[in-house]
Amino acid sequence: MVTLKSTYKNLMSSFLILIFLISMMSCQKNEENTIIEIAEEEVEDVTYKLPTIDLSHWKVTLPIGNPTEVAPPEILEYATNETLKPFMYNDSVNGALVFYTYPGASTANSSYSRTELREQMDPGSNTTNWTFTQGGNMKGALSMAEISKDANGNYHRAIIMQIHGRLTDVQRDLIGEDDNNAPPILKIYWVDGKVRVKSKVLKDVNVSDTDILSVDAWDDDEGYTFLEEVGFEKFTLEVKASDGRMEVILNENESVVYDDIHIQKWGVFENYFKAGNYLVSLDVGSFAKVKYFELEVQH
Repeated sequence: MVTLKSTYKNLMSSFLILIFLISMMSCQKNEENTIIEIAEEEVEDVTYKLPTIDLSHWKVTLPIGNPTEVAPPEILEYATNETLKPFMYNDSVNGALVFYTYPGASTANSSYSRTELREQMDPGSNTTNWTFTQGGNMKGALSMAEISKDANGNYHRAIIMQIHGRLTDVQRDLIGEDDNNAPPILKIYWVDGKVRVKSKVLKDVNVSDTDILSVDAWDDDEGYTFLEEVGFEKFTLEVKASDGRMEVILNENESVVYDDIHIQKWGVFENYFKAGNYLVSLDVGSFAKVKYFELEVQH
């Protein structure tokens, strides 16, 4: 015979069990909601870094086509431009613009290929340039991301910055040239983890005002290699050009200055800055990736 007291105890036990189960389910639901909220916050907190580079005064040459060039305003849409995307793209983790190249199409005055920016003071045009008397400064933060090795196990070389000379139309016609090409007064290389600078010197400092405009009037200097090793780490380069003077500064610490008769006589030429990845190799399978985090030019 079941008593009223025992029935009441059974009912209370069942009620307490039900309360416990409801409480456990509520805790689990709250815990799930908390996990979802945290996951959403983590997604929202992800940040993408972009390089500090204004491309509105640069065109880029690619190792494809004849070769292919992309100038403003198209270059500004490089992230979605199907032609540019394989060669010039963002590293959004480190906040860099990657320049990738390999042996392919080259310009008329070179055997090597490049994914390289060319300064355009007047966007879309090559005809407006600057002289050393007018002056110019270029500063960049960059790194060698990847580069291939030759058959002997040595890294290939790449030119990462330049000051290139240019003939005016009058100068071109004076010496009977077909184009406006003049020598580069400055080439800055990445060589086996170090930064190496090359400039030009006159074969004859008494050359005539006409003959000085010829590529044949100039020769390579011995070059200078900075003592500091940059390897594959980020570093800064600054190039300062002024009347009769040129200076290259590595990591705001070590510099080389050109202020002799050769740089003084260079003043007859117009110039433009270049930056990026100019691979000095024709080896099959060779390549390089250069990252630019910052790039700024002032005149």
